[in-house]
This record gives sequence, structure tokens and C-alpha cells, in this order.
Amino acid sequence: MTTKDIGPKGTVQKSAEGALDFVDERSGVKTGARWFLFRNIPAGTSWFQTLGFTAMVVFGMQAITGIILAMYYVPDTSGGAYASIQRITEEVTWGWMVRGMHKWGASVMIIVVFLHMARVFIWGSYKYPRELTWVTGAVLLMFTLFMGLTGYLLVWDQKAYWATVVAVNIFASAPIVGPYIGDILRAGPEFGPSTLSRFYSIHMLVIPAGIAAFIGLHLYFIMRLGISEPPWAKRRLRIERDEEDARRRAAREQAAALPGTVTYPAGAPTGAGGDDR
Repeated sequence: MTTKDIGPKGTVQKSAEGALDFVDERSGVKTGARWFLFRNIPAGTSWFQTLGFTAMVVFGMQAITGIILAMYYVPDTSGGAYASIQRITEEVTWGWMVRGMHKWGASVMIIVVFLHMARVFIWGSYKYPRELTWVTGAVLLMFTLFMGLTGYLLVWDQKAYWATVVAVNIFASAPIVGPYIGDILRAGPEFGPSTLSRFYSIHMLVIPAGIAAFIGLHLYFIMRLGISEPPWAKRRLRIERDEEDARRRAAREQAAALPGTVTYPAGAPTGAGGDDR
């Protein structure tokens, strides 16, 4: 008898286990949770591997604070947008803290995502078989940067306005598709009330949905392919050495199977030629 079997189970515990068993029998939630939470972690894993999870936590914080701010924000170019921001900061209870968390959380998320991708690139974690993991992470980086751009305009003050004008003009200067992208972002030929509504809808609906979808896809690839080992891991070095030995052995066997062939060392000239003197 194990320790967890000692003593009778209470009514609440029986009800909770019964409800969980009912749901698991029809959905397999226990198997899914076990597959998601319990897996082998490579030796040598350090805090550097938690940067991706940190970015996901910051995104969750951004989503929660953004929902709270949306309850008070008014996307009005005639002064209502800026006035609503002032009201949130000065009058709403804890509004200054929620807005500060959302404002600085955007910068923190961009920094953490960049650090995460830098770690993946330096350690070579983007290589086979994790190419799609890298691609989904790059898409998430683009979403994160665009989230910061669209959110910056919502204050609708002079600095936000002209900074966004510069950014949109940079997009619009791209060849062929640039003018179309500029018109889509501005919601017309010039900045105006429609621009603020366009940025607000993209910031609140389109980008969060895209980030959530690609986070799910990114996590699926991580769960399926596992966490890459550090470059200095003994197991990784042994596998790479064995693979290199296997390639060399296969090359020698192939050369030996072809009679009359001559192998040249790397860098040696292989073309035929006589004395040029």
C-alpha cells in the first residue's frame, strides 16, 4: 500500500476524481496532460532554455492587461483616445500599474524573444530536425514586432503619431507590394480616424489570435521533437562523432567498390594537364 492510499477519500476528492475520470474517458485529457508535462530533458539543460517559456508568460500578461485596458480605452482621434489613456493612468483604480505593465511588458517581450532566438541560433538548435520549430519562432518574432508597432499608435499623441507615420512610410517604400501595404495600414491614402480603428482592431484581434495559434504550433513541435541538447553535451558530441565516422566509412566503402578510381585529398587539383613550360 502506497502513502496516497492510506485513509478514506473525502467526498470532495471522490467527486473531483469522478469528474476528471468522466472527462478523461471522453477526451483523453490525462494522456494529453502527461504528454505535455512529462518528458525527458537533456542533461546540461540550463536556465537559457527557459527564455521561450518566459516569452509565453509575458504574452499571457500582455493579454490580461490588454483586456483590462480595452474596457476603458476609447479609439477616438478627436481627443477621446488620449483622454481615455489619461483617465486610465490617473483615475482608474490601479490603472497606472496595469498600463505600466502593458507598456513595459511589450518591450520586455520583444527583448526576451530576441534573446531566445539568439540562443537557438548560437547553439544550433534550428538544425535538423527542428527547422519548422525555428520557422514558427521566426513568425512569432514578426508578430511580436508588429504588435508593438500597432500598440504604439493607440496613445494618439504627437510622438506616437509621427513615429507610426515614419514606420508605415518605410513599409510603403517596399517595391511592388509596398504601396498596397501602406494603404492597408493607413486604411486609406492618409492617416486619420480609420487608421486608429484599423490599428486597434489589428492590435486587439488579429495579432493576438495569430500569436496564440503559432504558440500552439510551436509548442507542438517542441513536444514532438524534444528540447535540443547544448553544444557541449557529451551525448550530442558522441552522436556527431559517430555520424561523421559513418559518413567516412561509407565514402571509403564506395571508393573501394569502384575499381580503377583514384581518390584525391581535399584541395588537390583533379584536372588533367601537362607541363606548361
